Amino acid sequence: MATESRPSFDPRNLPKVDGIHRVGVVVSKWNPEITHALRDGALAVLKAAGMLNIDVHEVPGAFELPLGASWLLNRKRCQAVIAIGSVVRGETAHFDYVCASTANGLMNLGLSEERPVIFCVLTDDNIEQSRARAGGALGNKGEEAALACLQMLALKDEIDED
Repeated sequence: MATESRPSFDPRNLPKVDGIHRVGVVVSKWNPEITHALRDGALAVLKAAGMLNIDVHEVPGAFELPLGASWLLNRKRCQAVIAIGSVVRGETAHFDYVCASTANGLMNLGLSEERPVIFCVLTDDNIEQSRARAGGALGNKGEEAALACLQMLALKDEIDED
């Protein structure tokens, strides 16, 4: 299981990023027990790193995350966005379409805008798996997403300095 080798969140060892960065967090309203726990984990890491400019906005569901992220990048001028959602497998193919479309939309947005768009969308078979990854036994994927965001911003700063 990939989660077993997850990076540990240590506020003393967060990547150093320029404090002027503006980070967006777009959160799906669907499955709020999960998405709000992920959001809170991400915000805790960003704040521990000294991020002062954080824009948090909600969208109806995971499918709307790419457009919400695009608006944060382009209208709010965010340097990076963390997209947070939770899709739990049901009895129809809807799960597959939503997950694939959301992942592709977010990936394509990051590539086209050349800014980090961090994928923090849980795609679990049941709600128990989601709970385990939203602050439960397997940690908080929101924290991991914020750490990835900070690492990507630090990398961009490093490359831009060269």
